[in-house]
Amino acid sequence: MVNNLNNVVLIGRLTRDPELRYIPNSGTPVSTFTIAVDKGLSREKKQEMESKNQPTADFINIVVWGKVAENVANFVNKGKLVGVQGRIQSRSYDAKDGTRRYITEVVANNVEFLEWGDNSNKQGSYGDNNLDYPEMDGFHPTDNDDIPF
Repeated sequence: MVNNLNNVVLIGRLTRDPELRYIPNSGTPVSTFTIAVDKGLSREKKQEMESKNQPTADFINIVVWGKVAENVANFVNKGKLVGVQGRIQSRSYDAKDGTRRYITEVVANNVEFLEWGDNSNKQGSYGDNNLDYPEMDGFHPTDNDDIPF
């Protein structure tokens, strides 16, 4: 028997601030955002595409539910680097003009915040002990000196 697999792992930057809503009646939080995922082009190919006004990144819509949705909405914003793990979902709906619209998105079950603070705080500075980390349920910064290897 062949098992189907629908697993997505992406790293990209938010193109806008996340939008947080609560589902009526249940109060379940849901957050939506879009990340730009670099296509990994060579420098020459990237320059060529940019000169033709062609995108050098893919723009992926993300949906996340529950406490993770609230954390995303509260602690990341436009331009921040995130890692997303989830599954691809396709759905359709009838628009107000009567046309059928199709959407493909990633339903995330895990979002890793790969960048904190202002955008000048690049990877490699996360271990600095003088950084101000926001308080989140179950999350706290790790001092590299505490890692046993």
